[in-house]
Amino acid sequence: MNTTIGDRIRSLREFRDLTQEQLAARAGVHVDTIRKLEQGQRQSARITTLRALARALDVQLERLVGQPTMTQQLTDDGGLLALRDAIQDLGALPGVPVDDDLEDVPSEHAWVSSVKVATTRYWRGEYSELSGILPLLLRDGRAVARETPTERVWQQLALAYQLAACLATQAGHPDWAYTAVEKQLAAAARASDPLMEGMGVSTLSWVLLRQGRWEQAQDIAVRKAEALEPSFLRGSPAQFAVYGNLLVAAATPAARRDDHDRAIELLSGAEAAAVRSGPVRAYGTAFSVVDVRTQKVNIALAGTDNRPEVALEFADDVRVSEISRPVHSASYRVDVAQAQYQTGDSEAALATLLEVERDQPEWIRLQALASATVREMLEAERRRNTPLRSLAARLGVDPAL
Repeated sequence: MNTTIGDRIRSLREFRDLTQEQLAARAGVHVDTIRKLEQGQRQSARITTLRALARALDVQLERLVGQPTMTQQLTDDGGLLALRDAIQDLGALPGVPVDDDLEDVPSEHAWVSSVKVATTRYWRGEYSELSGILPLLLRDGRAVARETPTERVWQQLALAYQLAACLATQAGHPDWAYTAVEKQLAAAARASDPLMEGMGVSTLSWVLLRQGRWEQAQDIAVRKAEALEPSFLRGSPAQFAVYGNLLVAAATPAARRDDHDRAIELLSGAEAAAVRSGPVRAYGTAFSVVDVRTQKVNIALAGTDNRPEVALEFADDVRVSEISRPVHSASYRVDVAQAQYQTGDSEAALATLLEVERDQPEWIRLQALASATVREMLEAERRRNTPLRSLAARLGVDPAL
């Protein structure tokens, strides 16, 4: 039996021993919104409202909206539970006897090549394939680091843990991701690579954002950016890229906290860094002017001061063809679809979401914003829209709503 958002709100509210009025006050939303959701008169609400309710109920947004926490395909050698076990390495715990010996430890060159392949799979949105290979990649990486503890190996092991943190977060397991980032930062320290540490903090900021820890997410990213700020005249492209990524990471939680002026200030600094660096691919990510501009669209939709018209104005400055990472392109277009819907252009919003689904069918199923937008569209439809209801079914949103 499918449960609705209203069912989950009621269950969590009663578990917290809160009245509807008390929850409304904690979340800063109108009590009628809660009442209509719980009674089934409304099947969804704006993503900003859902974030506020999740925060007030002290749960992650993914639990409130029922986001899927699995990849579609099953594999024999990997999967999300295997990824959890690889991240939560028993062999790293003091006093725990384990047999962690591998018969065939790959060469340093072969293993580093595997990390590159895994990175490509992540940015293509090939999560089922990645979840199948990443657990073994982490185990092999630890073995390679024991036998060949070079700075290059530790740096690549840090990158492998960064991939694990990102995949776990996308799949709705930010607690696993936090542990993976801890290991990423430890490996980066062994590599004596401050820029890899910077990317670790950027990843940690994103994990904290998904946990709803907005103030901490902003603070650590800003502090690390200040520590790594390159000289305008002597900074390398990689330095500007990591610095700019940290500013971007700080901007989203600033906007979630309704400090849009600060968010724009941070993104302006990031865009200046991108102009200085030019397009850069380093440390498992990409950084360019267009990457920064896509985030302006995102922050215009964040917080209670939702500004979809401004988001679409920012979108006019973005050339989708210049976005180098397929998953990033998909994420940006989901933001655009949300802005299109909120400005009354449901037809364009549906077309955009269907385009994203065509390009990234597995990735979109894990996106709370896409599901929330489809729920809103279903509730507001005035005539039966077969493509919309088909999309809803594929995203796990009950099309009978």
